[in-house]
Amino acid sequence: MTLRSILSTRYPASSADALRSVQRALQSSIDEAWSGLPAGTLMEAAALPVALDVKEDEKAFRVTADLPGLTEKEVEVSFDDGLLTIRGEKKIERDEKKDTWHIVERSAGSFARKLSLSAPIEAEKIEAKFEKGVLTVMLPKQEQAQTTARKIEIKTS
Repeated sequence: MTLRSILSTRYPASSADALRSVQRALQSSIDEAWSGLPAGTLMEAAALPVALDVKEDEKAFRVTADLPGLTEKEVEVSFDDGLLTIRGEKKIERDEKKDTWHIVERSAGSFARKLSLSAPIEAEKIEAKFEKGVLTVMLPKQEQAQTTARKIEIKTS
């Protein structure tokens, strides 16, 4: 059963026409908003999502990213002014003219993820490890002076 048949049986024609009008307007808005992007940008962004886990404890943040099919040479990690950036590019070589492809689901392209962290980080102590397609970045928090609670005496003049 199609959307059109459902709408025509449940709603008068004017409701179905109104819904189609809204759908066309929405599609037009989306097309207009994305028309200025370079060719392939949307597909690359959609094709290469980077799944992250971010864990925090009292001493550090631990960021884990799944990057299957990549090597450590294809990934760049940087930290600047409280912003962690993970970027890279996945390349897949295919001979489109020579080979016959039946299914193509693996994606290629570039990606970048940026994370702003909620605590000051000791940038010089950040460590990154790449193992079996998983990137782990440890970001130690800056040690802050311990404050002790105390009662403040109120003086009178």
